Amino acid sequence: MSANDPFARLPEAASFTVTSTTVADGSAWPPAQHSSGLPGGKDLSPQLSWSGAPHGTRSYAVTVYDPDAPTGSGFWHWAVADIPATVTGLPEGAGDDDGSHLPEGAYQLPNDARAARYIGAAPPAGHGPHRYFVVVHALDVESIGVPADATPAVLGFTMAGHTLGRAVLTATAETPA
Repeated sequence: MSANDPFARLPEAASFTVTSTTVADGSAWPPAQHSSGLPGGKDLSPQLSWSGAPHGTRSYAVTVYDPDAPTGSGFWHWAVADIPATVTGLPEGAGDDDGSHLPEGAYQLPNDARAARYIGAAPPAGHGPHRYFVVVHALDVESIGVPADATPAVLGFTMAGHTLGRAVLTATAETPA
Protein backbone atom coordinates (compact mmCIF):
# COMPACT_ATOMS: atom_id res chain seq x y z
CA MET A 1 0.00 0.00 0.00
CA SER A 2 1.39 3.40 -0.92
CA ALA A 3 1.38 6.50 1.24
CA ASN A 4 -0.36 8.41 -1.57
CA ASP A 5 -2.88 10.79 0.04
CA PRO A 6 -5.46 11.76 -2.60
CA PHE A 7 -6.43 14.88 -0.61
CA ALA A 8 -2.94 16.24 0.09
CA ARG A 9 -3.00 18.87 -2.65
CA LEU A 10 -6.70 19.73 -2.58
CA PRO A 11 -8.14 22.76 -0.82
CA GLU A 12 -9.02 22.06 2.81
CA ALA A 13 -12.66 21.28 3.51
CA ALA A 14 -14.76 20.66 6.60
CA SER A 15 -15.29 17.05 7.55
CA PHE A 16 -18.62 15.38 8.11
CA THR A 17 -19.73 11.78 8.60
CA VAL A 18 -20.32 8.93 6.15
CA THR A 19 -21.21 5.41 7.26
CA SER A 20 -22.14 2.23 5.48
CA THR A 21 -24.02 -0.94 6.34
CA THR A 22 -21.93 -2.60 3.61
CA VAL A 23 -18.44 -1.96 5.01
CA ALA A 24 -16.95 -0.37 8.13
CA ASP A 25 -14.28 2.30 7.78
CA GLY A 26 -10.87 0.62 7.50
CA SER A 27 -12.32 -2.84 6.77
CA ALA A 28 -12.10 -5.04 3.69
CA TRP A 29 -14.80 -4.86 1.04
CA PRO A 30 -17.22 -7.80 1.19
CA PRO A 31 -17.00 -10.03 -1.93
CA ALA A 32 -20.08 -8.41 -3.57
CA GLN A 33 -18.20 -5.08 -3.81
CA HIS A 34 -15.42 -6.73 -5.82
CA SER A 35 -15.33 -6.91 -9.60
CA SER A 36 -17.60 -9.48 -11.20
CA GLY A 37 -14.40 -10.95 -12.69
CA LEU A 38 -13.38 -12.23 -9.24
CA PRO A 39 -14.97 -15.08 -7.24
CA GLY A 40 -18.07 -13.73 -5.47
CA GLY A 41 -17.68 -10.31 -7.10
CA LYS A 42 -20.89 -8.56 -8.17
CA ASP A 43 -19.81 -4.95 -8.91
CA LEU A 44 -22.35 -3.90 -6.26
CA SER A 45 -21.95 -0.33 -5.03
CA PRO A 46 -21.99 0.10 -1.23
CA GLN A 47 -24.83 1.46 0.86
CA LEU A 48 -23.93 4.93 2.13
CA SER A 49 -25.47 7.30 4.70
CA TRP A 50 -24.11 10.74 5.60
CA SER A 51 -24.83 13.47 8.11
CA GLY A 52 -23.43 16.73 9.44
CA ALA A 53 -22.68 18.37 6.09
CA PRO A 54 -21.58 22.00 6.29
CA HIS A 55 -24.09 24.86 6.18
CA GLY A 56 -24.60 26.02 2.61
CA THR A 57 -24.44 22.55 1.04
CA ARG A 58 -26.52 22.65 -2.14
CA SER A 59 -25.62 19.24 -3.61
CA TYR A 60 -23.38 16.22 -3.16
CA ALA A 61 -21.12 14.07 -5.29
CA VAL A 62 -19.90 10.59 -4.40
CA THR A 63 -16.64 9.08 -5.62
CA VAL A 64 -14.80 5.80 -5.07
CA TYR A 65 -11.08 5.94 -5.85
CA ASP A 66 -8.14 3.51 -5.52
CA PRO A 67 -4.88 5.50 -5.29
CA ASP A 68 -2.87 2.26 -5.05
CA ALA A 69 -3.68 0.96 -8.54
CA PRO A 70 -0.51 0.41 -10.58
CA THR A 71 -1.32 3.11 -13.13
CA GLY A 72 0.52 6.22 -12.00
CA SER A 73 -2.85 7.92 -11.62
CA GLY A 74 -4.88 5.50 -9.49
CA PHE A 75 -8.22 4.09 -10.60
CA TRP A 76 -11.68 5.67 -10.36
CA HIS A 77 -14.33 3.04 -9.58
CA TRP A 78 -17.41 5.26 -9.30
CA ALA A 79 -18.46 8.88 -9.61
CA VAL A 80 -21.95 10.29 -9.05
CA ALA A 81 -22.73 13.99 -9.49
CA ASP A 82 -25.65 16.31 -8.70
CA ILE A 83 -27.10 14.45 -5.73
CA PRO A 84 -29.66 16.88 -4.24
CA ALA A 85 -28.83 18.44 -0.87
CA THR A 86 -31.98 16.87 0.63
CA VAL A 87 -30.57 13.36 0.06
CA THR A 88 -28.53 11.78 2.86
CA GLY A 89 -27.80 8.33 1.53
CA LEU A 90 -27.67 5.85 -1.32
CA PRO A 91 -28.88 2.24 -1.20
CA GLU A 92 -26.58 -0.67 -1.91
CA GLY A 93 -26.61 -1.29 -5.65
CA ALA A 94 -27.41 2.32 -6.62
CA GLY A 95 -24.42 2.23 -8.97
CA ASP A 96 -25.91 -0.34 -11.34
CA ASP A 97 -26.03 -0.01 -15.14
CA ASP A 98 -29.12 2.20 -15.27
CA GLY A 99 -28.71 4.15 -12.02
CA SER A 100 -32.42 3.69 -11.31
CA HIS A 101 -31.78 3.81 -7.54
CA LEU A 102 -30.06 7.18 -7.71
CA PRO A 103 -32.05 10.25 -6.67
CA GLU A 104 -33.72 12.30 -9.38
CA GLY A 105 -31.23 14.58 -11.11
CA ALA A 106 -28.14 12.60 -10.05
CA TYR A 107 -26.04 10.89 -12.70
CA GLN A 108 -23.05 8.56 -12.96
CA LEU A 109 -19.92 9.47 -14.87
CA PRO A 110 -17.83 6.86 -16.67
CA ASN A 111 -15.26 5.23 -14.37
CA ASP A 112 -11.75 4.31 -15.51
CA ALA A 113 -13.18 1.22 -17.25
CA ARG A 114 -15.32 3.77 -19.19
CA ALA A 115 -18.59 2.41 -17.78
CA ALA A 116 -21.05 4.85 -16.19
CA ARG A 117 -21.61 2.63 -13.15
CA TYR A 118 -19.82 1.25 -10.10
CA ILE A 119 -17.06 -1.22 -10.87
CA GLY A 120 -15.82 -3.33 -7.98
CA ALA A 121 -12.38 -3.77 -6.49
CA ALA A 122 -9.94 -5.91 -8.46
CA PRO A 123 -6.36 -5.27 -7.34
CA PRO A 124 -3.82 -7.25 -9.37
CA ALA A 125 -2.93 -10.60 -7.81
CA GLY A 126 0.03 -10.29 -5.47
CA HIS A 127 0.09 -6.47 -5.65
CA GLY A 128 -0.72 -6.11 -1.97
CA PRO A 129 -3.58 -4.32 -0.23
CA HIS A 130 -5.32 -1.44 -1.96
CA ARG A 131 -7.28 1.38 -0.32
CA TYR A 132 -10.63 2.51 -1.70
CA PHE A 133 -11.56 6.05 -0.70
CA VAL A 134 -15.36 6.35 -0.63
CA VAL A 135 -15.99 10.08 -0.44
CA VAL A 136 -19.14 12.17 -0.17
CA HIS A 137 -18.36 15.71 -1.31
CA ALA A 138 -20.61 18.53 -0.03
CA LEU A 139 -20.79 21.24 -2.71
CA ASP A 140 -21.91 24.87 -2.76
CA VAL A 141 -23.75 24.53 -6.11
CA GLU A 142 -26.94 22.65 -7.05
CA SER A 143 -25.30 21.32 -10.22
CA ILE A 144 -21.57 20.89 -10.67
CA GLY A 145 -21.98 21.44 -14.43
CA VAL A 146 -19.81 18.66 -15.82
CA PRO A 147 -21.08 16.65 -18.78
CA ALA A 148 -22.30 13.11 -18.12
CA ASP A 149 -19.48 11.74 -20.27
CA ALA A 150 -16.72 13.60 -18.38
CA THR A 151 -14.11 11.67 -16.42
CA PRO A 152 -14.05 11.52 -12.63
CA ALA A 153 -10.81 13.54 -12.79
CA VAL A 154 -12.69 16.38 -14.54
CA LEU A 155 -15.39 16.12 -11.89
CA GLY A 156 -12.73 16.36 -9.17
CA PHE A 157 -11.05 19.34 -10.81
CA THR A 158 -14.39 21.14 -11.15
CA MET A 159 -15.39 20.33 -7.56
CA ALA A 160 -12.13 21.72 -6.11
CA GLY A 161 -13.48 25.28 -6.01
CA HIS A 162 -16.96 24.24 -4.82
CA THR A 163 -16.21 21.74 -2.03
CA LEU A 164 -17.48 22.78 1.39
CA GLY A 165 -16.86 19.42 3.06
CA ARG A 166 -15.72 15.83 2.60
CA ALA A 167 -16.93 12.71 4.37
CA VAL A 168 -14.46 9.86 3.88
CA LEU A 169 -14.74 6.12 4.45
CA THR A 170 -11.83 3.88 3.45
CA ALA A 171 -12.28 0.24 2.46
CA THR A 172 -9.54 -2.20 1.46
CA ALA A 173 -9.08 -5.16 -0.87
CA GLU A 174 -6.29 -7.54 -1.79
CA THR A 175 -6.07 -10.35 -4.33
CA PRO A 176 -3.68 -13.11 -3.21
CA ALA A 177 -0.87 -14.13 -5.58
